[in-house]
Amino acid sequence: MRRILLVFLVFSGFLKMGTAQVTTTAVIPEPKEFQQLGDERFELTGIETDTTTRFDHPDEYRLTVKCGKATIAGNRHWAECTLTQLVDENGYIANVEVHDWAAYPFRGFMHDTGRNYQPVSMLKETIDLMSFYKLNYFHWHLTDYPAWRIECRVYPQLNDPQFQRPGRDEGKFYTYDEIREVIAYAKKRGITVVPEIDMPGHSTYFKATFGFTMDSKEGRMVLEKCLEEFFSEIPKSDCPYFHIGSDEVWIEDPNGFMQWIENLMVKYDRKPIAWDPGLPASDKVIRQIWNEAAGSNAAASEKAGKYLDSFVGYLNYYDPMLFTSRCFLHTAAAQATPDTTKALGGILCLWNDVRVDKKENIALHNGMINGMMAFAERFWNGGNAGEVENENLPTGPLTTAGSRLAHFEEKISLHRDRFHMGKMRWVANSQMEWQVKIDENEAFTSYGGVIDLDAFCLTHAINIGDTALAVAQTTLIAERDTIIEAWIGFCTPARSNRNGYGIGQGAGWEGGCQCFVNGKEILPPKPWNEPGEYDYHFNTWGKPEEEQPFTDEQLYWMRQTAQIQLNKGENRVEIKTPKTYNGLRWSFAFIPVHTCPDGTVTEMEGVRYKW
Repeated sequence: MRRILLVFLVFSGFLKMGTAQVTTTAVIPEPKEFQQLGDERFELTGIETDTTTRFDHPDEYRLTVKCGKATIAGNRHWAECTLTQLVDENGYIANVEVHDWAAYPFRGFMHDTGRNYQPVSMLKETIDLMSFYKLNYFHWHLTDYPAWRIECRVYPQLNDPQFQRPGRDEGKFYTYDEIREVIAYAKKRGITVVPEIDMPGHSTYFKATFGFTMDSKEGRMVLEKCLEEFFSEIPKSDCPYFHIGSDEVWIEDPNGFMQWIENLMVKYDRKPIAWDPGLPASDKVIRQIWNEAAGSNAAASEKAGKYLDSFVGYLNYYDPMLFTSRCFLHTAAAQATPDTTKALGGILCLWNDVRVDKKENIALHNGMINGMMAFAERFWNGGNAGEVENENLPTGPLTTAGSRLAHFEEKISLHRDRFHMGKMRWVANSQMEWQVKIDENEAFTSYGGVIDLDAFCLTHAINIGDTALAVAQTTLIAERDTIIEAWIGFCTPARSNRNGYGIGQGAGWEGGCQCFVNGKEILPPKPWNEPGEYDYHFNTWGKPEEEQPFTDEQLYWMRQTAQIQLNKGENRVEIKTPKTYNGLRWSFAFIPVHTCPDGTVTEMEGVRYKW
């Protein structure tokens, strides 16, 4: 029953972190005000609504539980999500008082179904996940290079598979009934759908269909009729926002095209959103900032008009272990203290430029669930976890940011085990301490199960050429002689681009990288299924290699773990990671993990890190 949501049950408690004691809930995102009144627990017997208390903010709520009876004022849905996380596995809950609200009004998640179609059932699963973590906008990227995924009655040829990219779900699109179904499903869960038709770029299918581009006079006529049909089918009450794209394209008259499309948005009374960088838009358009390069934050704060933060990064671009910590350490909307005058919030994006053949692997291959938890935490509460020099390099567990990250990882682990068992390939890893040396440069300390060597060099002002060698060492302390498991991987490629070493050859790891424990070389646990494949030292966008789907073997967190013998006491781990060409995503991963008999993963016990 949706009112109680007892399908999701979680342990609520007080967690210990590193060397410090932290009193808090296991709720994600963390409530602003939380108080537990005693340790006694009662069976949850009902929920009442307080209709007398009013709040100024639509996300704000107050939850009070006394002797098993819950009272909710304000946003009932978000309060129920919190209540669900507080109820234990037996349906019992302590007496609590919670007062909570969101720092930003716009907390979104984007799926790209233009490149890789997803059935409505999968979209609903994503919407359920979003709702559980209080994200309230589903950015639905409905068109991209391969295809137009919207039913088109005025120009049915847009749905004709002959004009779409072969192998990319040709002929697959969403009927208007399905679009309305998704919108209604999301609305019941506190989520507004933001459709996107990317214009005038990312539209190879359009030129293949009509023989002219979107920005041409003929193209605008076609687009106007398509948009008129869409808006007649999907009223403003269902979709007040509409995303017009505008990125990664050169056209002869960018100002004219953008003024034309903005006028259409005014005509149909929709609030337009556009990518930034993108074609020039007026201050009336909400800018979704996606460029992560230096200066993006400055652009966000200096330009006029409202904006959304997508420079937190893309789920598919980073190693999932690294992205989770990066997102948590990120400064939301480039603001240490939330100010919604211009900053509306952010959108977490998941792109799959590379063809996907098993859609059920999208979440696992990109760390969607753990990444979404970190994003929800950051944009519900705003600010950051503490100042860090580089968001891709976690700081030590004795720093403010490092200790908060370690504590948040404990919460992710609790949620993984209670809600998402079998659907996540992630374990806590931020407290590993490494001494990393690049060529003959000075060694520096770095933290985490994944070390981004490009970020490491940038932070420590280490200049390297096209080739270099990183040597990293850490110490594992075992309670007894034992065999542990570990994920080991190198130079993880983005799932939007295959630029990387590919799969290892012979008995070794990818790219000739090496791992040693107590002087003994650790090799992959079994022969490779596709030795030497996918070794592409170039960006694969728009190339044939982009049509080769990722398999589990290519992603270390999906592979079988390596078995490693440890001695009681200290054990020295050494990693050697060569960089052999310019443009390589240079990194390594070494993460102790425990594989349960059912194939699920948890943290390794009986082993700790020395720091």
